[in-house]
Amino acid sequence: MFLFLFLTLFSLSTQQNQFNSQPLSLTFPLIAVPLHPNITKTLNSSLVSSQPITKRNPRVRTTIPSYNYKSTFKYSMALIVSLPIGTPPQTQQMVLDTGSQLSWIQCHNKTPTKPPPTASFDPTLSSSFSVLPCNHPICKPRVPDFTLPTSCDQNRLCHYSYFYADGTLAEGNLVREKFTFSPSRITPPLTLGCAQDSSETKGILGMNLGRLSFVSQAKISKFSYCVPTRRTQPGSLPTGSFYLGNNPNSVGFKYVPLLSFSQSQQRLPNLDPLAYTVAMQGIRIGAKKLDIPPAVFRPDASGAGQTMIDSGSEFTFLVEEAYNKVRAEIVRLVGPRLKKGYVYGGVSDMCFDGNAMEIGRLVGDMAFEFEKGVEIVVEKERVLAEVGGGVHCIGIGRSDMLGAASNIIGNFHQQNIWVEFDVANRRVGLGKADCSRSV
Repeated sequence: MFLFLFLTLFSLSTQQNQFNSQPLSLTFPLIAVPLHPNITKTLNSSLVSSQPITKRNPRVRTTIPSYNYKSTFKYSMALIVSLPIGTPPQTQQMVLDTGSQLSWIQCHNKTPTKPPPTASFDPTLSSSFSVLPCNHPICKPRVPDFTLPTSCDQNRLCHYSYFYADGTLAEGNLVREKFTFSPSRITPPLTLGCAQDSSETKGILGMNLGRLSFVSQAKISKFSYCVPTRRTQPGSLPTGSFYLGNNPNSVGFKYVPLLSFSQSQQRLPNLDPLAYTVAMQGIRIGAKKLDIPPAVFRPDASGAGQTMIDSGSEFTFLVEEAYNKVRAEIVRLVGPRLKKGYVYGGVSDMCFDGNAMEIGRLVGDMAFEFEKGVEIVVEKERVLAEVGGGVHCIGIGRSDMLGAASNIIGNFHQQNIWVEFDVANRRVGLGKADCSRSV
């Protein structure tokens, strides 16, 4: 979702601590709540920048201590996880985002004269909190991997600011803070954004392959989540599961390798080398395999066309050639029922006013196909997404309308699937599940 393109050089602390001294497997609940109403319509505008950017190899380590931590999350449009941050820990809600790097939280001192936003982080209550000064290496603009310049504030602290796709602003200071999962499970101080001016109440847990991501800084070997099916009744948010480390359900997973890129490829203007990029082979609707060359789903000479799996994007987005083939098949199957002249969020013109179940039956199942027979199957009952006002849309948009040049598999098409990001072995695991149950 919010790929803030905060790609910076960073040397992790070599400090020894309890968190890295023993294997850890953590599991916790994931919740999902609607964010800013405009974000779900434009959330991918910032996922892939339309501006040329320079990125370096994330250099993922293969000798990463194992984690085992489980939690749950609730799901509507974004995957929200609550994590314990600071000493003593304060619970913070963060959007689980495999499409961005910098993690950030809401920071406000809780003074009686200025009540803070609900559940914001109070730095004065944490003994492990520290801020980064302007002379810190991370704060120098124009260093490799740094695409959004920082500045010095009046206190000589490292200040950052960036915009969401819908124009809302998040800014604050770069800080260092620990995640305190238990008295014996504590991370080293990690670099985070401490937002002091944002219209959003949730933070971001950046989980891509960049050096500043939570995955890289905390040395996560693997993580996984299970997105439950949506519920339409008001006030009901289904709960899914989120694992840091080993997942006991992984025995039945099927794996797709992550693509690797040379240093010259990583500098291509339309490529995001820090994303979880896989080689999609094709798309099937009903029993029909669409006539889309596999090359459409892979980076071309400019880097355009990569296929990434993104927990932070709601819909799936396809490059023009793939989208047009999908739309042509939808028109063939249910063309007369299309809502004429309607384009949802400026990205999808495959929407309907009629009975969603009936239209789903006419469309049939949809599948995203990968190597060695691995696929993501979307049953006909879940082909359509309710977007409000009685309108339902195929959960696919045009990536070019976002200024993006990539294929993006969003969380709408990850429902009832375990998705495991095996960072150490550079692969993504998929496993069918009933994610609304305790898993």
